[in-house]
Amino acid sequence: MNQMSAVSSLALTGASKTSRKVAASVEFRNVTKRYGRVTAVDDVSFNIAPGQLVTLLGPSGCGKTTTLRMIAGLEMASEGQILIGDRDVTNLSAADRDVSMVFQSYALFPHMSVLENVAYGPSVQGVPKRDAQAMAMEKLSLVGLSGLEKRSPSELSGGQQQRVAVARALVLEPQVLLFDEPLSNLDAKLRRRVREDIRELQQSLNLTVAYVTHDQEEALAVSDRIIVMSNARIAQTGTPRELYEEPADLFVADFIGDANILEGILLDREGPNARVRIGGAILTLPHRNANAGPVKLAVRPDAIFLEEGPTPSGGITGTVKKASYLGTQIEYDLESPVGSLFVVQYGRKEPIPPGTAVSVSFAPQRGVALIPGA
Repeated sequence: MNQMSAVSSLALTGASKTSRKVAASVEFRNVTKRYGRVTAVDDVSFNIAPGQLVTLLGPSGCGKTTTLRMIAGLEMASEGQILIGDRDVTNLSAADRDVSMVFQSYALFPHMSVLENVAYGPSVQGVPKRDAQAMAMEKLSLVGLSGLEKRSPSELSGGQQQRVAVARALVLEPQVLLFDEPLSNLDAKLRRRVREDIRELQQSLNLTVAYVTHDQEEALAVSDRIIVMSNARIAQTGTPRELYEEPADLFVADFIGDANILEGILLDREGPNARVRIGGAILTLPHRNANAGPVKLAVRPDAIFLEEGPTPSGGITGTVKKASYLGTQIEYDLESPVGSLFVVQYGRKEPIPPGTAVSVSFAPQRGVALIPGA
């Protein structure tokens, strides 16, 4: 099914303009999707609570878009069960599910005006033209596009086209709204603004949203919960803070934000904490059920502090290899006895010159975590 025909099928879902539906949950129970001998999604289970925005996050080929398309009914599960609300939709077509989808390319009809694009779903459903246009005008106002309804999509900016796609998805007030990489065609500044708009809209309308992206910063900014996928499976599920501060494994630690993966020695445990040695430094960290002996740690770039001058007793001395000035921050590549380090410093005006010896220290409260089982 191509994107235009998919839009047609999805636009047929929903209810009349007078209905106000309660947001629905989405549940996957041991869902697998195969294409011949290739397993795209492997025994995946999760739940999206009503009114939550949950992001499926991961690198290309991890299975996140296939998962989203199975929610929409654009792909059918090979095994398992999919529920929307209390209804089993596993074998239902896209037209029989109460969902709408915003595609990466927006998939707007180029020969239609903005108003006609948004009114298309109600019109096909049999809503009288005047009522369909009134529904469309309401949603265009909601996304801040009042006054542009007579323009064609080609006369709009990328951000405006994205808003038209959102209005068209919202016009029939679906139980579940799906986003497939909705910001990938926008520049960095516009991406930040539009993602804030999407989040505000989702919260104000109490929408259940499944959102796909490979951009971890985007996921951290908009999500109630994040499902990190790797190699067709779920690597970890949690809030943005949980994933950033308590990664379950090396993959999640490295994928959610930058992380320096370092080796340390867990010396002893007392209560929930442990003393861990990195080089000559001793840190107190939550032990996360790790036992005494060698451990791996995820150290965030802004949890490393640099100072020029002699290194205190028991400290770590590093050498600046590269310094990059980025306006609000300076990024460093360092060589040290504990390995190569990537460091971010905020508020400093002049970079420390390459070749300079520096004292390296760690701030555990800013992002140093033991990796369980690593």
